[in-house]
Amino acid sequence: MFFTEAKRILVVILGSILVAISLNFFLINANVFAIGFAGAAQLVSSILHDQLGFSISTGILLFLFNIPVIILGWFKVGRGFTIYSIISVVFTTIFLEILPVLQLSNDIILNAVFGGVFAGVGIGISLKLGASTGGMDIVAMVLSRLQDKPIGIYFLMMNGVIIVLAGVLYEPENALYTMAALYVTTTVIDMLHTRHEKVTAMIITHKAEELQQAIHQKMVRGITIIPAKGAYSKEEKSMLYLVITRYELYDLEKVITEVDPQAFTNIVQTVGIFGFFRREDEPAERSIT
Repeated sequence: MFFTEAKRILVVILGSILVAISLNFFLINANVFAIGFAGAAQLVSSILHDQLGFSISTGILLFLFNIPVIILGWFKVGRGFTIYSIISVVFTTIFLEILPVLQLSNDIILNAVFGGVFAGVGIGISLKLGASTGGMDIVAMVLSRLQDKPIGIYFLMMNGVIIVLAGVLYEPENALYTMAALYVTTTVIDMLHTRHEKVTAMIITHKAEELQQAIHQKMVRGITIIPAKGAYSKEEKSMLYLVITRYELYDLEKVITEVDPQAFTNIVQTVGIFGFFRREDEPAERSIT
């Protein structure tokens, strides 16, 4: 357990370094904006400096923006998830303050692409190990527990505002390059960790009852247990079928590894669902199939 948690913390810190490198080495001087709260902090910092002559760093603004969101996550999401968010935000702020703001290239396209790659890798590796980078991750987690509406619309709205302001306050080309950076970031995150709001897990196991109980101790999700038989071995098995949010994927993988390391699991994208999918305000009894 200690080594697992230490690994997650180290990965979160590494992700924070990569996000800071993305901003300080590529995006800030090019006036190309990042994704989510980092982009919002970067934009506000640029506006204050360029329009009002008031200087406050992106790192400090990122920290301030995350305070109310972290408080929300602490009460609505859970302490474990939020603690990793705090670690991520604190270390990102520190690295943004420590690392110099450089201009490695005068080519704005290179800045947009490489800035997007570094940010995508930093966010993606954190999400892959079930950690959070704060900001929109917590907002998305809260929304995923409260309603079944697509979370992507909230990301789109926030990033849309950043793109529009980049085009209005600077050159229209800045908005286009920001769109390119956002595309690269989300594509890299896709490669490392699913960005789909919900996924379906099909688990073939000999330990259906134990696994079902362990999953329900960790999360409240409906599970359908279906009899299965190995085509080659002719062994009688069971298949657990459940739909989860992408933020629960790491916890599910951890439970399966602990209970039945020999289980075969297939994770597929869930484009949409009809019928009941438990929200945070619904009684838990209804969710158990």
